[in-house]
Amino acid sequence: MNKLEGLGPEYDSLMPPLRLNRRGFLTTSLAAGFAAAAGRVAAQTAIKTDAEGLTAGEVRIPVEGGSIPGYRAMPEGKTGLPVILVVQEIFGVHEYIQDVCRRLAKEGYLALAPEMYVRQGDPARYTEIPRLLSEVVNKVPDEQVMSDLDAAVAWAGQNGGNVNRLGITGFCWGGRVVWLYAAHNPRLKAGVAWYGKLVGEEDELRPRHPVDVAADINAPVLGLYGEDDSGIPLNTIDKMKVALAKGSEAAQASEFVVYPAAPHAFHADYRPSYREDAAKSGWKRALAWFEKYLA
Repeated sequence: MNKLEGLGPEYDSLMPPLRLNRRGFLTTSLAAGFAAAAGRVAAQTAIKTDAEGLTAGEVRIPVEGGSIPGYRAMPEGKTGLPVILVVQEIFGVHEYIQDVCRRLAKEGYLALAPEMYVRQGDPARYTEIPRLLSEVVNKVPDEQVMSDLDAAVAWAGQNGGNVNRLGITGFCWGGRVVWLYAAHNPRLKAGVAWYGKLVGEEDELRPRHPVDVAADINAPVLGLYGEDDSGIPLNTIDKMKVALAKGSEAAQASEFVVYPAAPHAFHADYRPSYREDAAKSGWKRALAWFEKYLA
């Protein structure tokens, strides 16, 4: 992280320029450590999963026009593994998301988290959430996200994964993506969405939201939400339930769990929003969901 980042626009000209390749992709690697924009790390609760017995680290995923970085974790020496895509929060594929991948790998999965913002910016350069949102996150088209996730599936299938046993999970920004990808990819078998928004205004980059595609999802999704999430009102969960009930067999098999008194990002063990009971319960439910549908 450059020390000048976040000090104000008068310092922006002193920042080292982002390097682009000839296709316009940022020539960046994944973040080391936790995202600065997420605030001070709660060291007493942050979970650290080792890589013993795993093949884990950064990989390059070919996509149209170039490649994007991703974090892969899987049991060492194993092939034919069920695959779980891990979709980042707004902060990118930083240490927390990488740790989630290692946790899933310890359970026998090939977990792959592609960095979804490579064309728009590097989230590791930001210390302020408003700037991160306006300059990077809100410029990422859903179409690009779906395409990059498809590319990640293809990579996993060529590198030890069985993409006929395909799942996806995501947090916050990535939780919304889980619902969209469940409607996009007919090969998907299961999804777990952690507090992803369900409704929203349509625009050029986000023409549809989860409630709009609920009836057409191809795989059952487990939605894990917090009762005290100020950004996701409970009535939007009710709207989503109604839409799912009118849909496909997979849509009707989807479920919600709403944790009492839990805020947004209750699973983010490195942040003050972390709620241990809800996080552990949600993780246990997520593993059971994947075991049921990816077996």
